[in-house]
Amino acid sequence: MVDFLKKERYDLNDLIEIVRILRAPGGCPWDIEQTHQSIRRGLLEEAYELAEAIDEDSPEHMREELGDVLLQVVFHASIEEDAGRYDLNAVANDECRKLIYRHPHVFGDVTVSSTGEVLSNWEELKKKEKGQASQADAVDAVAKTLPALWRAEKVQKKAAKVGFDWPDVSGALDKLSEETAELKAAVNGDGDPAEELGDLLFAAVNAARFLKVDPEDALQAATDKFAARFRRVEELAKARGHSMDEFSLEELDKFWDEAKREMKA
Repeated sequence: MVDFLKKERYDLNDLIEIVRILRAPGGCPWDIEQTHQSIRRGLLEEAYELAEAIDEDSPEHMREELGDVLLQVVFHASIEEDAGRYDLNAVANDECRKLIYRHPHVFGDVTVSSTGEVLSNWEELKKKEKGQASQADAVDAVAKTLPALWRAEKVQKKAAKVGFDWPDVSGALDKLSEETAELKAAVNGDGDPAEELGDLLFAAVNAARFLKVDPEDALQAATDKFAARFRRVEELAKARGHSMDEFSLEELDKFWDEAKREMKA
């Protein structure tokens, strides 16, 4: 039995201590064995589960998932503390300094008149802080581990800051048509289909940016819509006494159209 006082209510210091005990000799074998790399996926999964709780607008679910994300942060900091490099307080110190530096309109004497100006100043301060000498450096600094649609959107936004952008959505839509034609040509042997498909997706993100639509949200919604209609197609097939694979594609397309009409009604 470890020396730990159980109590009615715990705080952040208790969480730090629990993680320390779990990773100390005599603690939990699994926790002791973990590295940054081995729990990397866990951090991503917990972040997405928190995002789901936010989408549900469920404060209680958010509270639980925030705790799971916090555990990941504490765990990674504990690994570094054991290695003698830094601890959670050092992480907090760095973040505090960053927030103070990037909010000179709050902690300094800079005056701003709008949220847009705040964001513009933030980007400039970030570039200076990270030693980015050019906008290309800022583009290269966008994390490659972001979901591809978000990374594309972020890269495009940074390029747009120096005027490398269409004047309006019509240019983005024309580019989308152009890339669609190039993909069709590649499928017919004139080019690399994978490359052209990537260009088409990148162009679609550009259109989404002009329309102020989150491309990840748009694709998730389209996928949810497909799943719901697919379920209805299967139900329509079963109502006729057969499984889906016993119908022709033409017949299934008719079920799909029926499902589409029902869901739009």
